[in-house]
Amino acid sequence: MRKAVFPGSFDPLTLGHTDIIDRALPLFDEIILAIGTNSSKKYMFSLEERLGFLQKTYEKEPKIKVETYTGLTVDFCKSQDAAFILRGLRNGQDLEFEKAIGQTNFKMSGIESIFLIASSGKAHISSTVVRDVIKHGGNYEFMVPDVVRK
Repeated sequence: MRKAVFPGSFDPLTLGHTDIIDRALPLFDEIILAIGTNSSKKYMFSLEERLGFLQKTYEKEPKIKVETYTGLTVDFCKSQDAAFILRGLRNGQDLEFEKAIGQTNFKMSGIESIFLIASSGKAHISSTVVRDVIKHGGNYEFMVPDVVRK
């Protein structure tokens, strides 16, 4: 069984995330959407809200499982018997950052990172940008799935 973990804070879930997830579905038998929790980080959306965003968006997709975890992503992958970490790339900066993490993860665990490039028209979307737009009262609805819109 080809199983991948797509880790993130999903604060909030964006159309950039769903682009990568949807395009990865044919590649894997199961994709675990794994919300990493970090007690020292301040989130805009609660863990329950973020879980709800993912669960509602993929409630009809049997290949998707939603989980939370703490600690190293590779340790979570091992606990789930997942051989792959799925990541999205928007630009060259993402590539350099994710490459270093992917190489470190592989050296520590033998778990491969699989990178998908953002679809045309989605590379500008990030959770950071969405949070900033929300914080300043702007229109963010074109960057998020329906479940995130308030």
